[in-house]
Amino acid sequence: MWFLAVLCVSCLLMGTQAQSSASFRRANAGNGRCQYSFTVDSPTEASCPSPGSSPEMEAMKSRLGLLEALVARLVGGEAVSESSQGSGSQSGLQDAYNQLMGENAQLQREKQRLDRQVQDLQQRMEVLRQEAERLRSRPCVQQPPPRVPQNDNSFRPGSGPALSHLVSSPGNTQGDTSSLRDPAWHFSNPEYQELTAVVTEVSAPNLEGPTDISGCGDLVWVEDPEVHRKADSIAGKYGVWMQDPEAKEPYGPEMVWRIDAVGSEVRQLFGYENMDQLSRGFPTKVLLLPESVESTGATMYKGSLYYQRRLSRTLIRYDLLSESIAARRDLPHAGFHGQFPYSWGGYTDIDLSVDENGLWAIYSTNKAKGAIVISQLDPHNLEVKGTWETKIRKTSVANAFMICGKLYTVASYTSPNTTVNYMYDTATSQGKTISVPFKNRYRYNSMVDYNPGQRKLYAWDNYYIVSYKVRLGKQE
Repeated sequence: MWFLAVLCVSCLLMGTQAQSSASFRRANAGNGRCQYSFTVDSPTEASCPSPGSSPEMEAMKSRLGLLEALVARLVGGEAVSESSQGSGSQSGLQDAYNQLMGENAQLQREKQRLDRQVQDLQQRMEVLRQEAERLRSRPCVQQPPPRVPQNDNSFRPGSGPALSHLVSSPGNTQGDTSSLRDPAWHFSNPEYQELTAVVTEVSAPNLEGPTDISGCGDLVWVEDPEVHRKADSIAGKYGVWMQDPEAKEPYGPEMVWRIDAVGSEVRQLFGYENMDQLSRGFPTKVLLLPESVESTGATMYKGSLYYQRRLSRTLIRYDLLSESIAARRDLPHAGFHGQFPYSWGGYTDIDLSVDENGLWAIYSTNKAKGAIVISQLDPHNLEVKGTWETKIRKTSVANAFMICGKLYTVASYTSPNTTVNYMYDTATSQGKTISVPFKNRYRYNSMVDYNPGQRKLYAWDNYYIVSYKVRLGKQE
């Protein structure tokens, strides 16, 4: 390639030297005469330069142009070849880079997946840590000292009949068995009945040891709460649950009943075959009450549900066998719907209770100026058999219950360590201050009732259904 270029340049130079050594020219002078001229180039410069370009110069320029074009084409071919080689190398680098970026993206995705697994494991560890802390902080069950004889004759009921139907409405004993879900625990946007209150916490002193007797006596000890179930939604924040201490057919004494009291139209009564089914959340019976329930003051006794009708002082006896209202009666002068509730609120003006002596109503009246009034009721027709007026204000206590004809009040519904702080004996018409330790483990206890058959307190503490064993001592 370079040889051809040198050969072309040599030819051009030789042609130039042959033509530029000397020249002879003849031209017409314009006046009819001929003009002859002979020129020889000087070694340094032309002695008579032409004002315009000569043919020889034009030929020279043409040859130089051709030479430049040829050289440019040859040099350009090599450049194109080198460029092609560079492009191939660059394409290979780009492919390698793309592959590396793909592998990096895959590694990033794997890292994110591992990070999520680590977070999930950390959350599980935190849950386990909290559970371990809760178990470590749980106090040991207080055991009675050896010097005091123990005689636990708690009544243990037998199992009730198995129920094959699930849902019933008043007057209908056959229901829908298509689902075993617990629908009352999944309300949406209920109208709440809850009220706020100011609470005074009372410290709880320790007892040396409880005394237990088989019959009636004074309350001397309440055990730590035992949890049976936690609600799944806001509908279960507070309510009432119970067992019939004197159950009748078709339901046995192990049958458990529950009413969720959150909402403006509380009418569903859920029945569970036993405590195990309650903890699992599978009701075997669901009744739709003919009239709405007010708050958490309902109770179960001798095959009937007793409750206060919403927005009234009317008491209702609902017979479970016939699934209909068997009796109704107004409680004379009783406050209702927020006139004299417990300190936690919830329209708990009338609280029905059962003990060894029968059916009771705990309430207040304008005449009593907010002090707790106790009335014993006829369980058949709801007539008032006797009435007692205490000296403790109903709005100052969190809850109340009856044991052996005695009224007991709980000081606080939020304090984790509070007391049963007052007792009133209907047999002597005398009241006194007491201090029996009582625990609100979940700090929102909206219901406390006594079951004389089980000798336990049943409570509803901030979504949790719990029970307390109690011990009674000799009467002073």
